Amino acid sequence: MSRSTSLLQQMTIFVTVMTGGGCGMMYYLMQKNFAKSEYYRLAIEQLNENSTAMASLGAPPLKIHNIHLTDRHNRVDHTQAQLKIPVTGQKTGGYLYTTSTRDSVMNSWCLQRVALQLRTGEIVDIFPRAESE
Repeated sequence: MSRSTSLLQQMTIFVTVMTGGGCGMMYYLMQKNFAKSEYYRLAIEQLNENSTAMASLGAPPLKIHNIHLTDRHNRVDHTQAQLKIPVTGQKTGGYLYTTSTRDSVMNSWCLQRVALQLRTGEIVDIFPRAESE
């Protein structure tokens, strides 16, 4: 009887480890797909080109963190992408909010809005640029 209990415990541990590993791999691959996507890259490029936002963060170096997959601000479908990307610099951090739409004719993503919300609550509009800049 103890042999079958021991075998059952070993199987339980094995299945638990495999499930955890599978979930971890799935999380990693989803984050990697976000980072490779055109709507994500366009938003990060806009942030890097905006000197006001970069100075507010204390960047470079700019650190881009993993997207919270369960956050309701992160939604992507075939025609629209809306993301909340956590970023930090040497001074502070915040969230980069981005909205993009897909141009079906050109089969590419077009930024609609990119804004950085700092931890202090200050919002730096990055794209579209203000007329005064």
